[in-house]
Amino acid sequence: MFTHVMIGSNDLERSKAFYDATFAALGVGPGEIDARGRLVYIHAGSRLMVTTPIDGKPATVANGGTIGLVAPSPAHVKAWHDAGTSHGGKSIETPPSERPNGSFVAYLRDPDGNKLTARTLPSA
Repeated sequence: MFTHVMIGSNDLERSKAFYDATFAALGVGPGEIDARGRLVYIHAGSRLMVTTPIDGKPATVANGGTIGLVAPSPAHVKAWHDAGTSHGGKSIETPPSERPNGSFVAYLRDPDGNKLTARTLPSA
């Protein structure tokens, strides 16, 4: 259904350090800057793209928006969370923990304030 998720940043170098670290914790390689100057991460057919806004105005976050990432295990979720807080992200909501449905979940805000979650798939 989706081809990609695009978010704005006011500092692509800072975003690259944050996303390279958090995605490495999930087994994803570093981002590449494309010909249009956007930071692009590709994994298993999915894309996350980070860009400075094309209208020249500051990037802002989506109120109520969350980007969810699948993690293979609770250890990966914890490593993602640790990498994020070590690279300018802020831990939000609850500490990394298991939910009643069996999924293991953590939340962060990236350095620009975008809300992210990494989680294992719920148990069957």
